Amino acid sequence: MTPPDVIEDLAAEQDQIEALLTKLSPADWLTPSAAAGWTIADVVLHLAQTEEAVCAALGTGRPPVRWGDYGSTVDDAMDAMVRSQRAEPAEVFERWRTAHRESIAALRAADPQRPVQWVAAPLKPPALATTRLAEHWAHAALDIAPPLGLDYPDTARLRHIAWLGHRTLPYAFRVAGLPVVEVFCDLTAPDGSAWRFGDPAAESAITGSAGAFCRVGAQRLAPSASGLQTKGAYGEVALRLLRNYAAS
Repeated sequence: MTPPDVIEDLAAEQDQIEALLTKLSPADWLTPSAAAGWTIADVVLHLAQTEEAVCAALGTGRPPVRWGDYGSTVDDAMDAMVRSQRAEPAEVFERWRTAHRESIAALRAADPQRPVQWVAAPLKPPALATTRLAEHWAHAALDIAPPLGLDYPDTARLRHIAWLGHRTLPYAFRVAGLPVVEVFCDLTAPDGSAWRFGDPAAESAITGSAGAFCRVGAQRLAPSASGLQTKGAYGEVALRLLRNYAAS
């Protein structure tokens, strides 16, 4: 079960991103991001489009997004949507600001136990908020800030993303055609405290930095370069398969 404060932490993450984007120059917005083929403006447009999709899923009156009209895979659809709706940076920024405020209001008002349809599977609102936090963090901390030489420090909000990575390991094992095994994750939070997920008695484990764990899950850091340690028959396999998937 996701922690109950995830929606408020999503709002805080978006506030941090908004403060970062407010400082950008017109040239910054057109800088290539770390997301291949996208500028900084394109990344923010993608966030705006997907926040609008959250609003539609939560019944705010926005029309539902027909992902299949844009591509045969989710990644292809997302890229096609961005390319079809590019606009001036100021317009993109305001579109995202409007959408993320609307989505937070809708998440707060939603029944936390009632699943809503999201892309390929239904999710309860707290789980949807967790996936949105993971996506906003990854795009801001890993795709926007580094190319511009800006700081985007890790916070305690990474706990939700680390939880998501661990929570979806069984799905990752199944997709890979492997037996589902328990993997204990003993992670060091940004403030030096310990975040532990799973059974400490599990034979397989991953230990190390929570920030590195989340970056591997976002596919922005190679397991071999992460400094994370593994043990047991499936520890290394779990780290290789780790993804910040949506989780029900």
